[in-house]
Amino acid sequence: MATLYTQKDSNIRKTWFLIFIFLIFIIGLGWVFSYQFNSLIILIIAVVFSSLMSFVSYWYSDKIVLKMSKAKEIEKEDNPELYRLVENLSITAGLPMPKVYVIDEMSPNAFATGRNPKNAVVAVTQGLLNKLEKSELEGVLAHEMSHIGNHDILLQTVVVILVGMVALISDWFIRLSFFGGNRENKGNLGAIMVIIGLILAIISPLIATLIHLAISRKREFLADASGSLLTRYPEGLASALEKISKDKTPLKAANKATAHLYISNPFKKKKIRKIFSTHPPVEERVSALRKMDI
Repeated sequence: MATLYTQKDSNIRKTWFLIFIFLIFIIGLGWVFSYQFNSLIILIIAVVFSSLMSFVSYWYSDKIVLKMSKAKEIEKEDNPELYRLVENLSITAGLPMPKVYVIDEMSPNAFATGRNPKNAVVAVTQGLLNKLEKSELEGVLAHEMSHIGNHDILLQTVVVILVGMVALISDWFIRLSFFGGNRENKGNLGAIMVIIGLILAIISPLIATLIHLAISRKREFLADASGSLLTRYPEGLASALEKISKDKTPLKAANKATAHLYISNPFKKKKIRKIFSTHPPVEERVSALRKMDI
C-alpha cells in the first residue's frame, strides 16, 4: 500500500530520473553543436558561464530572491506568534530554525528559499498573516518547512541552472547557424546535422521548461503531504490554499523567475494552461489533502 514515505521516495527517484534525462539531452545538444561548427570553443564558453551561474545561484540565490521580493527579516519580538509557529515546526521537523522574513504586501502567499536547511529562509506576506486563521497559517508554514526538509530548494536551483544552460546554448546555436556552420560538413550528413541541430535548438528550451514545471508540481504535492504530517491537520492547509487561490489581490513582488517558489501561483489574473503552470491546480491539492488519513 502506498504511504507518504513511499510516495516521497517515488517522487525523489522520478525527479532525479528527469534530471538525468535532462543532462543526457544537454550532452546530445552539445555534441550536435560542436559537430556542426567543428569547434568546442563556444561550448566551452557556455559551460564556463553556466558554471559561474551555478556558483552564484548556489551561494547567493536566497539573497537575490529576497531582494527581488522586497522581503525584510524579522526577529521574535517583531511578531512573536509567527516566530513561535516557525520555531515549533522546526523542532517537530527536526530542522534548524530558519530565518523569518515578511513581505509588505496584502496578497496572501509564502515561499521558502536557501541552499540547505542550515541556511534556509521562510518568507510570508503581510496579507497571509492578516487573512488566515492560526491553523491555516500553521499549515502554510509547515508546507514551506517541508520544502526545506525535502531539499526541494537545492533541486529547484539545479534544474533552473540546467534550463538556463540549455536555453543559452540553444540560442547561440540558432544565431551561429546563420553563419553556415562547418563548411567541411558537405552532403547529406552535414545537411541532416544542421536540421537536427536547429530542431534541438528550437525545442530544447521548451522541453527544459516543461521538465522544470513538472518537477515543481511534483514538489508541491509532496510538500502538501509532508506539511500535513507535521501539523497532523491537513484541513488547515486545505482551507488556506482555498483562501489564497480565491484572493484576487495582486502580488507585485512576484515575477516569472520567482513564481514557482510561492505556495500558490502569484499570477492569479493570468489564465495559464495547466501544462505551463508551475503549480498543480488548487482543487487537486485540496482534494488530496482532504483524502489524507492522519
